[in-house]
Amino acid sequence: MKLQRDDLTALARGYALLGSGGGGSTTMLELMLAGDGEWPIEVSPISDLDPATPCLGVAFVGSTMLLGERLPGVHPFARLLSAVERWIGHPVSAVCSLEGGGMNGLAPLSLAGSHVVVDADCTGRAVPGLDQMSLFVDRVPGLVFACDTGADGVALVEARRAIDAERVVRSAIIQAGGVGCAVLGGFTVGDLREHAIGGHLAHALELGRAYLGAMIAPLPLLADALGAQLLAEGRIVSISSSTQDPHVNAVEISGLAGAVHRIVTRSETLAVLTDGRLVASAPTIIVVIDAVSREILEVTELRLARNVAVLAVPAPQWWNDRPERRAKVLPSAYGLDDLDAA
Repeated sequence: MKLQRDDLTALARGYALLGSGGGGSTTMLELMLAGDGEWPIEVSPISDLDPATPCLGVAFVGSTMLLGERLPGVHPFARLLSAVERWIGHPVSAVCSLEGGGMNGLAPLSLAGSHVVVDADCTGRAVPGLDQMSLFVDRVPGLVFACDTGADGVALVEARRAIDAERVVRSAIIQAGGVGCAVLGGFTVGDLREHAIGGHLAHALELGRAYLGAMIAPLPLLADALGAQLLAEGRIVSISSSTQDPHVNAVEISGLAGAVHRIVTRSETLAVLTDGRLVASAPTIIVVIDAVSREILEVTELRLARNVAVLAVPAPQWWNDRPERRAKVLPSAYGLDDLDAA
């Protein structure tokens, strides 16, 4: 598939939808990529490449909001790529997406001039934890993470337990000032066939095109165009934080015909209840849009008196294929009990 410069807006909107309210704004990377001279970008399906081809994934980690104040350089992943290649002992020629929701869906395109871009993704949606990457969930051996530590430093961790990689990298990123780059290596294109979500970039592009084509249509028609379900429409009347976890918010929406909707958010939107009944929860991708402007909203943009609509986009089937995979992205994995869908 050849990705044209004119496809960038649609692709970014698709990844914004798949962020489920998280993953960070795509604007910065849209601007960076729009000024790049590498267009058109060739994106290769997994099946078109030799399974033995070494591959890596790239992402921004930490508070994506800080990237607006600490803009990355022209080659933000260069030092980390070199560190991973030194550790594994050979060059890596392919790159895939680590997080297919929000800004990180676009991150591998920044390496299109030096690497083969593989149409594969390790989450299919935005997630908060590095241990939720599909390669870690399926326990692919030999994975190595490199990340920023600040002052041009690099930390590298090869961990058998996924949670160790999450904790070490997270600590390094905090030391680096709260946001930085990360590179995952030690796997091949062949590993992606079973342990990643293939065709996700093409799916994001299709979603984005459908969104742009139906953006001003009535909300039920917009939902149909996205293959989504319209769960709620109304005005935000209250936002309250959990006493157990201050990062968890319950956003109450006064809906049509007197319905009361409540969406539960953390770094992403994780569940929707209507009149006390659970109607959707992760891994379903729950999208909140401004009902007037049709802007795709992040959880940090949910404010009192805003008129919103809530859509449910089907999750990638990869997460539902095995119970142990699904368990990693249910609300209970975030510490939210009693919100897992049956």
